Amino acid sequence: MDTVRFTAGEPAVSITRVEPGLWQALDDGRLAGRAEATTRPDGRVFLSVDAWHRSVFDQLAREMLAALPDPLHTVVDETDRELLEGWQRAGLTVRRREWEYVVPTDPHVTGPIVLPPGVTVVPAGSADEGPLRELDRVVRAEVEASVGWSEMPAEVLPRLADDTIVDTSKYAVAVEDGEYVGLLRVVQVTRLPRIGLIAVRADRQRRGIARGLLLNTLGILHRAGIPTASAEVNEANEAATALFEGIGARRANSTVELMRNGR
Repeated sequence: MDTVRFTAGEPAVSITRVEPGLWQALDDGRLAGRAEATTRPDGRVFLSVDAWHRSVFDQLAREMLAALPDPLHTVVDETDRELLEGWQRAGLTVRRREWEYVVPTDPHVTGPIVLPPGVTVVPAGSADEGPLRELDRVVRAEVEASVGWSEMPAEVLPRLADDTIVDTSKYAVAVEDGEYVGLLRVVQVTRLPRIGLIAVRADRQRRGIARGLLLNTLGILHRAGIPTASAEVNEANEAATALFEGIGARRANSTVELMRNGR
């Protein structure tokens, strides 16, 4: 257990590393803040600091960053200017921005479902596990060979050694000539479903499969009495932005990923 006493600044606190990835700040024996470094399954280390005073945040961040090797990441709601500025003071810079969309489910708003000839949709919970996992591996390899998996939304970054699928019941798939060619993951977060991932094999893109798969899923949610879903889109992903805005989705919020790489 390592402890550092800070006497400069206001307030003066003791920073203690209580576990390999956990620090706490004490002010006269009272907890004034804590910091945590979490390693995700993809190997990336994400940081968080919870402190009641700006100087405590800065001291915790400084101690944590001094102890950990690069690269280091954190994710911040862009409306939280104080937290964003705190990480920037600590030396992290904005790496990417994700827009959160509110997605309507009403087909009168989103438009009719149109799929290319010969393409059908298997709804979530009905896909065969073997072909689904094989499609996931193909899509992952294509992403790795192009933009890189690190550019995928944070929600889909964790992955197993063999594939990224944990619960097959959350996936709807597009099928063409008996082959799985596209997938969509929808997660029920309280009463607001989240569209976590839409992906189509590279050789089947630009034919409307992703849009048809999305609208089919939204239609099922609408018939279940759910008026909206949510989705997060990397602002650099022009195709995904066009897809969601083309069905009437609206931007509601944004998050930024900050990173320190190179020391």
